[in-house]
Amino acid sequence: MSTRNGPLTFGVLGTAGIARKAVVPAIAASDHAVGAVASRDGDRAAAFAEAQSIPRSYGSYEALLDDDELDAVYVPLPNGLHAEWTTSAADAGLHVLCEKPLAVDAAEAREVTDHCDDRGVTLMEGFMYRYHPRTERVLELVERELDDVRTVTSTFRFPLYDRPDDVRLDPELAGGSLMDVGSYPVSLVRTVLGEPDRAYAHANDSRDAGVDTELAGVLEYADGRSARVASGFDTQLVQRYRIDATNGWIEVERAFDAPADEPVELTYEIDGQRGAETFDPVDQYRLQVEHFADRVANGADPLTDGAEAIANMRVIDALAESAADGGAVDVS
Repeated sequence: MSTRNGPLTFGVLGTAGIARKAVVPAIAASDHAVGAVASRDGDRAAAFAEAQSIPRSYGSYEALLDDDELDAVYVPLPNGLHAEWTTSAADAGLHVLCEKPLAVDAAEAREVTDHCDDRGVTLMEGFMYRYHPRTERVLELVERELDDVRTVTSTFRFPLYDRPDDVRLDPELAGGSLMDVGSYPVSLVRTVLGEPDRAYAHANDSRDAGVDTELAGVLEYADGRSARVASGFDTQLVQRYRIDATNGWIEVERAFDAPADEPVELTYEIDGQRGAETFDPVDQYRLQVEHFADRVANGADPLTDGAEAIANMRVIDALAESAADGGAVDVS
């Protein structure tokens, strides 16, 4: 297990698109490096390694975890496999950056978090949007400028067409739009408003896949505040949120998967004054990697640590239960 302050060498468990397009390039662009990649298909791992200039590849996840030259692993596997391979990596003494959601439910997220704590490794859930300077600025405005935030509305939908075998449509792998893109609106709402008391949701399975392909939910707070969240695979891309307070509002478009090569904005009206702020292009995945490495070096908890993952899953669990049963559910 790495305890040094120098660059980290990562292993990558899986060859998912998010690893290929975003996280492996982000690690390569940082002071850190990817030392190995594994797949259950050795040829696929070798091809991925060649394309990404990764020195070693393995035909099993177990073989990668035995690589003594690694300090940490990145886990972009399907949702249903996150817990198993995060705990296996912790057993190997490796720090873990795991894609969201950390586990299939809050109980499993707690088990994984406790396991990593017991093994003394750093655990971080990959909510990259939390590390973007625009998100940091939004939270600063909420804290310093907005009076009494009353409601938040947040949506993340994208078209998942003509891909019937996509893992996000597989109930055995904890698929569904809520678990995939819906976790971002839930995270945003909780970051702004705190933990809700009750959840209500309606879902639809337009593909007869056994998972939700659309979900709309309401989160209620005992003091009268509320939030609305939505996710889906059946419409065009939309990812936005709006925060409304007694003295104004903040709106953000392209809110979660912000482009690394284009500027992004936030708009607001506070105390009668309208404004817009523009942020230079930045790779939020690289910022996420650098935050993780910094917390490993310092032995400190990441911003999106296991406790945060458990709290997010509590709300996701409540929304899923409400969608299945048809009534409001207490967020326990």
